[in-house]
Order: sequence, then C-alpha cells, then structure tokens
Amino acid sequence: MKSGSLSIEAVSRVFPGVHGGAPTRALEPTTLSVAPNDFITILGPSGCGKSTLLRIVAGLDSPTSGRVLLDGRAVTRPGADRGMVFQSYTLFPWLNVFENIAFGLNERGVPEAERNAIVESYVDKVGLRGFERHWPKQLSGGMQQRTAIARALANDPEILLLDEPFGALDNQTRSLMQELLLGIWERERKTVLFVTHDIEEAIFMASRVLVMSARPGRIKADIAVDLPYPRHYTVKTTPEFSALKARLTEEIRAEAVLAATEH
Repeated sequence: MKSGSLSIEAVSRVFPGVHGGAPTRALEPTTLSVAPNDFITILGPSGCGKSTLLRIVAGLDSPTSGRVLLDGRAVTRPGADRGMVFQSYTLFPWLNVFENIAFGLNERGVPEAERNAIVESYVDKVGLRGFERHWPKQLSGGMQQRTAIARALANDPEILLLDEPFGALDNQTRSLMQELLLGIWERERKTVLFVTHDIEEAIFMASRVLVMSARPGRIKADIAVDLPYPRHYTVKTTPEFSALKARLTEEIRAEAVLAATEH
C-alpha cells in the first residue's frame, strides 16, 4: 500500500579520512518520522549533513548506522518510489523536454499511450506547453527545473526529495517556482523532503521546518508551520510569518556562528 510514510531510525554517516586523515562525522544518529503528505523543509548551515541525509533517503548513499524505512520497507538503493530533484540541472542534454519527462516511464515499460498522457499532463502542470520539443540548452534555469520536477513527479513517487532545487535561480523566478511546486503539492499531496538555505522559502513551503545543527549534523529543532494551505505569497508579510522567520533566523545564526568558530 503506497502512502509515503517515512521513518528515519538512528541514521548516522561517517566518511572515512582521506590519505590516513581523521574520519568526518557528517551526521549524528538522527531519528525522524514523516507522515504521509507532509511537506518538510530542512534548514541548517553549510556542511551540516542536510544533503547527506537526503541522499541516504534517496538510496544514493548508505548510512554508517541506522536505517530508513519507506512504508515499512528498508531503503537500500535508489528506486522509483522516490523522486529526486537536485540544485544543478540534471536533465539529459540529448533528450528534449518531453523525452526527459518520459524517461522514468520508459525505463519502467509504461505503454506508449499511457506514458504520453502522463507526460502531457505534467507539461501542463509545470507550464511548459509549447516547449515540449526544446532541448535543455534552449531553456532558462527555471524551465529546466520545471522539467526536472515534472520528470520526478511523472514517475508517481511516494516521496519527493529536493536538494536546494531553486538555489541557482534569481529571486523572482525562485518565488514563482515555490508557488508552482506548492500548487502541485496541494493538488497531489505527495510526501516531500526539501533542503534549502533560504529561511523564507522554508517557512512558505512547509508544514514543518527542521533545523539542523552545525556538523556533525543533528536535528536541533522541529517547528510546525501553522499557516493554512493553500498559501499565497502575501502570507510572507503577515505577523505570524515574521515571528517564525525571527525564531528560525536565531536558530540558524547560532549554528552558523558555532560552525565558523570550529574552522
């Protein structure tokens, strides 16, 4: 039964030392439960293990200890039940927009008529109608990320994993992409884990914001965002939003200062 229920149980990650050097403890034992359809954003200073945790959930890296369960099944390798979107534009340059979105469906052997219908649906959802035959190099950064998000969602994953997907975009495009993704999530209610450095973005998108400590990373705060959905960008000017931003700014600043003093 697909639901998107995620359980991270005492997961840690230690990277071996290079050339006989000391090992790097990237992630302290971390435990987290994510309910189906939750939208979780993860904040923290650089090097705190945010991306490491996401990669372990994706099956792209293995924990040193602990385990990850998705709907009760152990995660040991990448799978179609998890869709991943990176900050860098990871489209296949030799495939056009339509073919990129269809990639996972092709790999799974989805019949052509069904595959085409799914791709057409996501072309519309992410606003790429008219660009289906364009190559990635012909697209702006925002359009490339729309394609990457559509490719991840077209595979109908139980959970969507996003590692600073809008980090390379200008502010205006970033804001529009936040609204686009949130609109899709409000309709489809996927479980989402979203790593970001941007405090406003973390609050605007999430039902819960996790703050990670400086390396070795651990979850030091788990803050509910009690702002109703659907969310309009004007929520960013409300007193409730400002109070959350002030609280999270203090949390992050304390960790950033700690990280700076240790280098």
